[in-house]
Amino acid sequence: MSTSLQTRFRVEGMDCASCASKIDTAVRRMPGVEDVSVSVTAGTMTVSHDENSDIAAIGKKVTGLGYDVAQLSADVSPKQDAPHQHGSCCAHDHGHHHDHSHSSNGPVGAAPVVEGLHGHDHAPNSGPWWKSKKGRTTILAGAAVVVAYGVGHLFPAIQIYAFAIAMLVGLLPIARRAIMAALAGTPFSIEMLMTIAALGALVINATEEAAAVVFLFLVGELLEGVAAGKARDSIKSLAALVPKTALLEDAGKTREVPAETLNVGAVILVRPGDRISADGVIVSGDSSIDEAPVTGESVPVNKGVDDTVFAGTVNGNAALRVRVTAAAQDNTIARVVRLVEEAQEKKAPTERFIDRFSKYYTPAVVLVAALVAVAPPIVMGADWNEWIYKGLAILLIGCPCALVISTPAAIAASLSAGARRGLLMKGGAVLEGLGKLTAIALDKTGTLTEGKPKVTDILPFDLAETDVLRLAAALETGSSHPLALSILAMAEDEGVIIPAAHDAKALGGKGVTATVEGQEIFLGSPRAAAERVAIPTQHLVTITALNDAGKTVSVLLVGEKLAGAIAMRDEPRADAMSGLSSLKQRGVKIVMLTGDNKRTAEAIGQTLGIEVRAELMPQDKQRIVGELKAQGFVVGKVGDGINDAPALAAADIGIAMGGGTDVALETADAAILHGRVADIARMIDLSKRTMRNIHQNIAMSLGLKLVFLVTTIIGVTGLWPAILADTGATVLVTMNALRLLRLKSA
Repeated sequence: MSTSLQTRFRVEGMDCASCASKIDTAVRRMPGVEDVSVSVTAGTMTVSHDENSDIAAIGKKVTGLGYDVAQLSADVSPKQDAPHQHGSCCAHDHGHHHDHSHSSNGPVGAAPVVEGLHGHDHAPNSGPWWKSKKGRTTILAGAAVVVAYGVGHLFPAIQIYAFAIAMLVGLLPIARRAIMAALAGTPFSIEMLMTIAALGALVINATEEAAAVVFLFLVGELLEGVAAGKARDSIKSLAALVPKTALLEDAGKTREVPAETLNVGAVILVRPGDRISADGVIVSGDSSIDEAPVTGESVPVNKGVDDTVFAGTVNGNAALRVRVTAAAQDNTIARVVRLVEEAQEKKAPTERFIDRFSKYYTPAVVLVAALVAVAPPIVMGADWNEWIYKGLAILLIGCPCALVISTPAAIAASLSAGARRGLLMKGGAVLEGLGKLTAIALDKTGTLTEGKPKVTDILPFDLAETDVLRLAAALETGSSHPLALSILAMAEDEGVIIPAAHDAKALGGKGVTATVEGQEIFLGSPRAAAERVAIPTQHLVTITALNDAGKTVSVLLVGEKLAGAIAMRDEPRADAMSGLSSLKQRGVKIVMLTGDNKRTAEAIGQTLGIEVRAELMPQDKQRIVGELKAQGFVVGKVGDGINDAPALAAADIGIAMGGGTDVALETADAAILHGRVADIARMIDLSKRTMRNIHQNIAMSLGLKLVFLVTTIIGVTGLWPAILADTGATVLVTMNALRLLRLKSA
């Protein structure tokens, strides 16, 4: 296993994929650099390198190509070249073991320090377009063309020189970038094609057209930058949801502090209507929380003490005190933004194919343009000026910008749209692969079910239902066990007054006992209860029927009397039935893989109408996923437990369900933040919609080039339409991709 270092940069001023290609080629050739990933839409570059690499030199190399660079982390991070692992959030244990303690731990992360290498702050997406370098150059070139037109009308004799000067005003920065790119290993850049075309037009005295074409090229670049920035801004706008300040409780007083200074463990006050400024756990207070900005959940969620809250969500109707569990750089929104930006740097198979194609396509275009320019005059004695003009137009038509951006623009828009609705996908390959899934294996607990048992039945054997619930709740007060919490939740919902319990003792694997209202009370499994008192046959039949329905039954004893029983079950998620139905409608095979007992699993499976494989060990789940793949299925595995990790790794796509925990976000191929089964189908739909969009983009970019290629050769169009065909196609492709941002809300 080898170890390398990884450094990320913010790169401002990239307009299209050819920009990324130039940067990639230049940086990849530097000493010590092992790998480079550049994303136009995220505006980032990740460099894998050894410890001897000169980070400042890498920044200067990119700056030399005409871009602004800032290192995103002052400290490079180690990167291990190890096999890819999938994981998920948590494991579940449904044994009725009680733990009368509460604990709560949150992720603690080191804060990355933003360090600017060159201090530039005038990129197209960091302010109004007219304040950017490209914006100012475009305005200057446009003014020069207007002046040249005026001078040409007043002094026709010097018109050709006026337009030549106007052309040079816009061409000089383009030519400089072309030369720097050529020296860095990219001789066939769009800037080089533009420079050759403009100088060629100057040679044949088409200076007016040359000046106009250079100006239109600059306008096109500007439009490309604005369009590309839309997808970038979509995901960046998430970060703006987190408040800049927080109300910190310190030494009994509350004071306002910058949110980025909050430390893990600090307690903050969140007033009604305020946005929560950090990930945390509620210390006191109960309120409804609007989580739509983070998870896409349209209905506010009621939360109380010990419940988790996310930065950027909105507090409802009551004040809350929240203990911070993650630093600002590690809160859920920051991690989502970081993960989506990193995902945009990972190329999809289609994108990699287009990249390889363009490396041969661009030199081929130059060759064709050269042949068009010289072959007819040499072979047929045609007019040199006419065919050189056509050759120059073909140079501009052949620019691969629109083709190369067709895939990454669509993928970036989809990744951003998905993230804003709680659907995280780790890169283009995952996004593309989701649409190809033909079988999905789902875990039961916490995936198809809530992962939180609920009281379904109260059996009054010798006491009234209310008394059975009241005494059971007294025994469970203070316990953190899921079954205990379900009893306490039911008691709270029913408004039951819970008496005090004394001398409470947990009996490992059997239940719990305590003294309540002067009597010894026991609550535990039917088998443990039968060791204490005789259970009549009719009650055993009832308990067995409940067990057959997949329910866990706890029997209540008061002294030597059989007082009653409480049945609980981890119920299916509210949308499980409709979510699975959506998958079936899409022709996807569904199977439940669970380590739970067969009786419980079959009961849930029968309710949901799906195939069940129960009592499985982690290696069994992995084996079944392998069997499905051997049968020709493209398999997705959905789970939220650590015991799902082998199966998640074996699947074509591993999807973590729920909560946005560290493990789920950082190790799975994809994650569904708000845990809705229906979101699996939404991911598949988004994938298919994205691929349709990519195919449309490729057809548009190649179709326009073909049309203008033919019309140029037959003499219908020239340099002006040629540059419009190139920049216009790029803008059209980008705007078409941005339609994916309008993903329907769940």
